[in-house]
Amino acid sequence: MAGLEPLYAWARPAISRPQDALVCGVHWELVRHGYRCLGTGDQPGPDERKSELLPAGWEANKEVYTLRYKSTDDAHELLLKAIMVEDSMILNVMDRGSQKVADVTLAVADYINPEHLDDFHKVYKNTEELRTRITSGILAPLGAPAEKAKREPEAEKDLQRDDDPLRIPPRQPAGARAPSWPSSVNPFAVGGGDLDPLGGRSGGMIVDPLRSGFRQPGIDPSSGIPGRLPPGAVPPGARFDPFSPLGAGRPGPDPDHLPPPGYDDMFM
Repeated sequence: MAGLEPLYAWARPAISRPQDALVCGVHWELVRHGYRCLGTGDQPGPDERKSELLPAGWEANKEVYTLRYKSTDDAHELLLKAIMVEDSMILNVMDRGSQKVADVTLAVADYINPEHLDDFHKVYKNTEELRTRITSGILAPLGAPAEKAKREPEAEKDLQRDDDPLRIPPRQPAGARAPSWPSSVNPFAVGGGDLDPLGGRSGGMIVDPLRSGFRQPGIDPSSGIPGRLPPGAVPPGARFDPFSPLGAGRPGPDPDHLPPPGYDDMFM
């Protein structure tokens, strides 16, 4: 119980009974969890200030110790009464704001060696058990300020995580609409249709100059064959590979990739 030793040395002149030493230990545990002592008695006195030390006259009544505490963030104010019943001490604590009450009963002999009141290193025993009893029996039911302080960084971390520009966004949930693909008119979108497994846009792995993404007015699908194709042989919007290279003079970019010189001459 780090910090209790200098407190015990300061309070040693007032400690004459085992219950005095136990109250001193209980007081320090409250200080460790974010509380400061205001004074003695049920009602506030003049010029009270929060302190880690025990107030003057705290040990005057050996049967009922009455101390008041306030949290460092001023959110909680506690009234502690330590009542001696034979060899046991009943700790009764009330939060004046919420009116919550918590109590725990401690056997003085389980935590204090009465024959070693002059020696701090021997006066206390089972200190971990004492801390656990105070934390679980009093501080937890009333809501210790330390618990609130531990939760705040976690909430702040969650807010900062959403603002992190390097964070990988979550995958698209099932059932959501497929992302809109870029327009095929964009020359940098060549091949994008092959990435759409749902077939939501034109394209594919078959070369189709008639559907290269550029408007081709006046193209005759019958070019390169004798006669003409019957009506409906090439449905509107269907992918179609012409029988021969398309005639010269068509508007727009050439859909073929790096055509060789004189490719219009079919006898070359």
